[in-house]
Amino acid sequence: MSSFTLPATMKVVRQLDPHSTTLTMEEAPLPKPLHPEDCLVQVHTTSPCVGELHWQVWFPSIVPADSPRVPGTEAAGVVVQIPDGDAAQTSNFKVGDRVFFRVEPEQTGHLRQYSLARLSQMAHVPSTMGWIEAGSTALSSLTAWQGVFQHGILDSRAIFGDAAARKNNGRLSVLITGASGVVGGWAVHLAALAGAGRIVALCDSSNIAYVEGLGATEAVDYKKESVAEWVAKDRTTREVDAVFDCVGGKTLGTCWSAVREGGVLLSITGDPEQEKPSSFTRSLATAKWFLVEANGQQLQSISDLISKGGKCVTKVDSVLDFADFQQAFDKVEARKANGKVVIKVADF
Repeated sequence: MSSFTLPATMKVVRQLDPHSTTLTMEEAPLPKPLHPEDCLVQVHTTSPCVGELHWQVWFPSIVPADSPRVPGTEAAGVVVQIPDGDAAQTSNFKVGDRVFFRVEPEQTGHLRQYSLARLSQMAHVPSTMGWIEAGSTALSSLTAWQGVFQHGILDSRAIFGDAAARKNNGRLSVLITGASGVVGGWAVHLAALAGAGRIVALCDSSNIAYVEGLGATEAVDYKKESVAEWVAKDRTTREVDAVFDCVGGKTLGTCWSAVREGGVLLSITGDPEQEKPSSFTRSLATAKWFLVEANGQQLQSISDLISKGGKCVTKVDSVLDFADFQQAFDKVEARKANGKVVIKVADF
């Protein structure tokens, strides 16, 4: 159903060669729903994700060869068409709603004027949030939510008033690497909102005040000492129940030394087992790499927190026009962005 007058065609950016990061803009028909929950959304903003132009080559089981490679897995926009049927009737979305979302990698991305997202993947944009933040928040905040709660050790019910959950969280300690980054900052903030007993943030000295403002109880300057060196000074008091790694490489390797027996080690950058020191002999409950999943219900919880005055906002490095799409992706691919690069697909 739609009350909008829709054009026949739209501008869309495609990755024609999965082995090349060169993108091409062309004119194409508006997308047609492929799933019973598909909503048509007029895209206002989207944000590149580092590495996504390589996913089809790196992860062929996740991004099949026949996937239509339009980049941009997260976006924000206005619903212009919703499906008929029971799913739409029982949802709280309607035409005209401001929404943001993250879809799965095998779905078509959102670097186009109109795109598709499923009812179960969307959430309402908080009234306090503009389009720039909305188009760059879903991916980082969902990744943090799932790392802290879904795969992690903290109970999200504590955020919403569950006293028993908050009491239990208060007994637990977590260490977050890359704590001043877009995902790490969200993780610190969510852990603090959930009442974690200790939140150790790994960052550099220039960001200590920032992470403490988000709720970190301690900060470690990685430029002065590694996690292993920091823990070794007082293992009894410095070991943690869980580590959420947002950096990878050598940093992930040193995180093994910080997790106590039976603890949890999670990473969003790679398999912790590949960075495991040969000297490590303790047994962990979990040591794994996880990929974020699209989840509208979790994103709506995040939206509700933002509406209530949450401290954390996604860091934005820069905002570029739709025509500058290649520049935006080049900057992200070169890892020269301090925060998210946002592409304005529509004028607002």
